[in-house]
Amino acid sequence: MASVDFEAVRHRVKLLEDTGDSRVFENRDGVECPVCGEPFAEALASQRDSEQLSPRDGLSLCLLNEADRVVLFTHAGDS
Repeated sequence: MASVDFEAVRHRVKLLEDTGDSRVFENRDGVECPVCGEPFAEALASQRDSEQLSPRDGLSLCLLNEADRVVLFTHAGDS
């Protein structure tokens, strides 16, 4: 199963938000999405039961369901 270790790529992503139960990262160095293999724009890693999202037009999403969290990757444009 695919997985992502944000600690291993912390020098390539920027932590934008950390609430304790969820974290949002910005991709600063072309880190590949483990779902589709394309670089992602941002990633939301959440251990919450629910999250509210407001994606902008033209945004595509990849979802990775891990054992202890769900990770949502956003891709700008036609990725």
